Amino acid sequence: MTYILIFISAVFVNNIVLAQFLGICPFLGVSKKLDTAIGMGSAVAFVMTIATIFTYIVQKTVLDPFHIAFLQTIVFILIIACLVQLVEIILKKMSPALYQALGVFLPLITTNCTILGVAIMVIQKDFNLLESVVFAISTALGFGLALILFAGIREQLSMVRLPKGMEGMPIALVVAGLLAMAFMGFSGIV
Repeated sequence: MTYILIFISAVFVNNIVLAQFLGICPFLGVSKKLDTAIGMGSAVAFVMTIATIFTYIVQKTVLDPFHIAFLQTIVFILIIACLVQLVEIILKKMSPALYQALGVFLPLITTNCTILGVAIMVIQKDFNLLESVVFAISTALGFGLALILFAGIREQLSMVRLPKGMEGMPIALVVAGLLAMAFMGFSGIV
């Protein structure tokens, strides 16, 4: 039951983008096309899950036993940066089209605060390893869900005639706010 609550909470109630406002840069930057949003969501899900496992293990086996937890942020950033480089190499070999579509946003996963935020939240919430993995996957699914919904709406908005002052980023911010309000409807579930 705990895992189901973690899942529902991370995906819907405390969505990392729409409720906690982490990861706004890729949310706004990669959400113009649905294909790119799906690719970014997948890349973030992979990196977030693997990074959470690695950072959890490093925290429990190195930082806590040697009482150097004050290095947590620096160590976590280094681990995430290495994992993003790995994803970048894999995407370049396996899917050059997705690699080109993600462009500058792929290296930006390194500084994506959702990944670092999840790694730190797992430690702060005192989850065990399995709960941490469920939380990371659920948070990544919530991030991907928000990104894909937003990209779909933005694709539809590109076919609509809007007032000159609302074109581009202004309407995107209005839609993001409305999407966040829609996700607030889930707040009574957990």
